[in-house]
Amino acid sequence: MALHSIDRYELAAQEDRSAPRTNLTIPAQMRVSGGRAFQTVVHDLSISGFSAAAVNRLVEGQRCFLTLPGLEVRMATVVWWDNSIVGCAFYDLLSPIVHDNIMARHGQAMIFRSI
Repeated sequence: MALHSIDRYELAAQEDRSAPRTNLTIPAQMRVSGGRAFQTVVHDLSISGFSAAAVNRLVEGQRCFLTLPGLEVRMATVVWWDNSIVGCAFYDLLSPIVHDNIMARHGQAMIFRSI
């Protein structure tokens, strides 16, 4: 039986909590469903989600779309908003290879992944 996206997210989120987070500064574009796109900065990225700047209040459960430089649009759901920072869960998990490529370009110089 295939796991539903939310099940896959919950499993990844639990596992990802033990991984150290890297402070990032990735310019990106974000759009809330039914709204206009706005410029943002991604501050944190994992295979299951991200946090980014969002001056206007976003509501838990809202669908949004994130466009990182050189990547296709990624659909996500707002999980929290606090003091102009939004936390979102990707609808489909980000490939670890894609994640590592992004980190190599915008984050830490070397990435070590345990097996």
